[in-house]
Amino acid sequence: MFDVTDLTRVTPVLDSRAVTFENPTGERGAGGRAGGGRKGAPSRVIEGGERVTLADLAGPGTIRHIWMTFPPDRPARMRAVHLEVRYGGLSYPSVSVPCLDFFGSPHGRPVAYSSALTSMPEARGFNSYLPMAFGERIRVDLVNGNPDPIVLYFQIDYTLGESPSGRLHVGFRRENPTVSKRDFVVTEGLRGPGRFLGWVGGVRPIDGGQWYGEGEVKIYRDGDREYPTICGTGLEDYVGSAWGMGPHAGLYAGAPLEVSGRGPIPKYVGFYRWHVLDPIMFSTDLRVTLQQIGADRGGLVERVDDYCAAAFTVCERAQPVPPVDVAAAVADLE
Repeated sequence: MFDVTDLTRVTPVLDSRAVTFENPTGERGAGGRAGGGRKGAPSRVIEGGERVTLADLAGPGTIRHIWMTFPPDRPARMRAVHLEVRYGGLSYPSVSVPCLDFFGSPHGRPVAYSSALTSMPEARGFNSYLPMAFGERIRVDLVNGNPDPIVLYFQIDYTLGESPSGRLHVGFRRENPTVSKRDFVVTEGLRGPGRFLGWVGGVRPIDGGQWYGEGEVKIYRDGDREYPTICGTGLEDYVGSAWGMGPHAGLYAGAPLEVSGRGPIPKYVGFYRWHVLDPIMFSTDLRVTLQQIGADRGGLVERVDDYCAAAFTVCERAQPVPPVDVAAAVADLE
């Protein structure tokens, strides 16, 4: 978490800026010109299938905060809106993720919660305080994957000047359904040196039974093969709870989203885990997985469910992540 003692440090070498539709370039002294300075362009209509560049910034610098909102809609439509980020003029994205998953809530369902790095006040405003350092350049795009238009409001707060070396990567995966006895892969393939910051996960339970979350989170790093270096005790334990997993939210872990079903197992669940005070560093390689194991009638059972993950990893050099498959991301959400 941010060191509050740093709030007394005055750093004039940092140039504080913001990008909005009112000031799309973030220029000094150029904010609020639309409408003669009387709130002339707070939002924009994004047409169906349109890609809009929210920020194209020369560095070095760091994005400190992203806020955005678009009107509530059906889950599939909410999830079809996604973010892409490219560093240094590269052709491939190092961030490609549905917007709501990036801000902490999967399944296209905003939920009111607050964590150390992301929040959704009143389930309407979407905030990220994840630092995104960049060198020569950074480009942030939003893509409306729907056939119909949406209305978008946004603000990106950033500083120019000192820039750490690490680059934030966010990749999205969904396996619908999973394969019995094959662990769901949260992230793999990025090369170190790096740091695994954590992830936002979702489960749509498909199998019956009494409980879906006995699976262990496994973190393989730097040459681990058959067995991981870090292995948890169950999903609810990993996100800070125990003996089941009801709605809750904390600074570094929580499960704020739960859509009730007819039986003991919910229809949709969303959770997050930030490795801030318990950092996970790696030198060469990283692989994070989650078992699909549940409990029924007092015993453990293998399950087949629908899992998704937005994984947040900082790497020393920018690398590609898979582009969001919109059709796969929005399936079976209604």
